[in-house]
Amino acid sequence: MNDGGSKKCSACQELLPVGAFAANRSRPDGLQANCRECAAGYYRRRQEARGRRVRHKVDVPEGHKFCRTCGEIKPHGEWHRNATASDGCKACRAFRSRQDHLKREYGLTEAERDEMVAAQMGLCVICPKAPAAHVDHCHKTGKVRGVLCFNCNSAIGKLGDDPDAVRRAAAYLEGIAWKPTLVAPGVYQLPS
Repeated sequence: MNDGGSKKCSACQELLPVGAFAANRSRPDGLQANCRECAAGYYRRRQEARGRRVRHKVDVPEGHKFCRTCGEIKPHGEWHRNATASDGCKACRAFRSRQDHLKREYGLTEAERDEMVAAQMGLCVICPKAPAAHVDHCHKTGKVRGVLCFNCNSAIGKLGDDPDAVRRAAAYLEGIAWKPTLVAPGVYQLPS
């Protein structure tokens, strides 16, 4: 029975406020016969009977949300703008994004990258003073060469992965002039 502000659930037989029932336009009062809790319990039992995995409800305080990835209850500030999304909190999404990037760009898992860093004793192989943090690869073949620090990785990239350009840069830093020599009008020869 519905007396305007409350209704009796046909499953649990309790008199509950109308807000405890979901809408059902095919019923005379416009509400489901069972309360939301009983309907959810019925749904869970049916899914479990079919052998499907069912996510159980977790009670969370107001302004918080349960992250199914890490299993923690976190405030809405720890989630991206769409706080109703169920794809994980900011930390879980960032972790998964890093994993996906390594696999997509370099074909590496985090464990494989960590093995490479450990083989380099945690340091950049070009300047052994900074920690190795960036995967270096050949832009032509896509083959991973190693793990470098940010500065060395970007320097190689800015020199266009060209070994001759790197040699000329090293000679320049050592004070060896790499100026082209005019051999004939319009013809220059680079030093060897």
